[in-house]
Amino acid sequence: MKITCQKSDLLSSVNIALRAVPAKSTMPILECIAIDVTDSFIKFTTNDMELGIETIVKGSVQETGSIAINAKILSDIIRKLPDSEICIETDTKYMVTITCGKSKFSIPGKVSDEFPSLPVIEKREAMILSQFTLKDLIRQTVFSISDSENNKIMTGELFEVEDNKLRVVSLDGHRISVRRIDLKDEFRNTKVIVPGKTLIEISKILSGEISDEVRIYFTDKHIIFEFDDTMVLSRLIEGEYYKINQMLSGDYDTKITVNKKEFLDSIDRATLLVKESEKKPIIIGVKDNEMELEMTSNIGSMDESIDIMKEGSDILIGFNPKFLMDALRVIDEEEVTIYMTNPKAPCFIKDKEESYIYLILPVNFNAAAR
Repeated sequence: MKITCQKSDLLSSVNIALRAVPAKSTMPILECIAIDVTDSFIKFTTNDMELGIETIVKGSVQETGSIAINAKILSDIIRKLPDSEICIETDTKYMVTITCGKSKFSIPGKVSDEFPSLPVIEKREAMILSQFTLKDLIRQTVFSISDSENNKIMTGELFEVEDNKLRVVSLDGHRISVRRIDLKDEFRNTKVIVPGKTLIEISKILSGEISDEVRIYFTDKHIIFEFDDTMVLSRLIEGEYYKINQMLSGDYDTKITVNKKEFLDSIDRATLLVKESEKKPIIIGVKDNEMELEMTSNIGSMDESIDIMKEGSDILIGFNPKFLMDALRVIDEEEVTIYMTNPKAPCFIKDKEESYIYLILPVNFNAAAR
């Protein structure tokens, strides 16, 4: 096998492939990138048995063949080489020679036959989104998946298509994030749970351009994302997702509209008084057309007020400041509307069309101790 590629093209493809390489594995072959070279393409494949990636590399082929190379070593070498043309070739003993200018590396490879190939999936109807839209959907929901493996369902996101509307949902037991969009093309009703890890890695690879498309295919056990010269295949999480519709009640006693940046900046300032290990609530008091924010910790205290528009009752309520900030950071609008019922009921941050909904549970605090 012998190929020649520009460093920038090679490094771009290696970085994409690395997304499906496990940091440590009981199967050393999974720590490799499998390189398959034919007359018509150079293909990199990685597979951690849950997530698999195939990507086509720009370059010229001098000799066909295949090899598996340790992904970290290959990546480190390519990154350190000069910005020039790189040649990778192998011999009959699976030694790999990487040459660039006056630099030359020789490292052992592995027989690519040992590498577990990705399952062959029958691709039926594709759901087509712009890369910008998919990247945005992930950005605006993935922060509220659970990082605990104790509840596998919560480590994924619900992708649900009904009446040609796509709804993406994540939750971690303390909050729920919902995004809805209308699909341009007809697509069958579908309901799957996609691992959060898959979506995080996809988001890092997507260009995010409106003009670039991504095609998504669903099967009973897998989801496939195809875009540019890359295919990402992931296992789905099996099980029934939570019935969240009954949690998204439209009832409220207090409705406020506030400048998002002012609100976010104020909470951010309050967290200066909280150490990472501490779980201090930010206390929000709504009265007339003013919202007062208070934070008290061992370091000190903060009190700040923001002008708002209010409908309904006054309220005093506490929240985990991080949960509020996570939601506010991904909302792109200048003003946000918040709906509250009482100090023990969840609040909702949502727009009129409910294209996004963020449910956040309040935190108990002792009002008498303030």
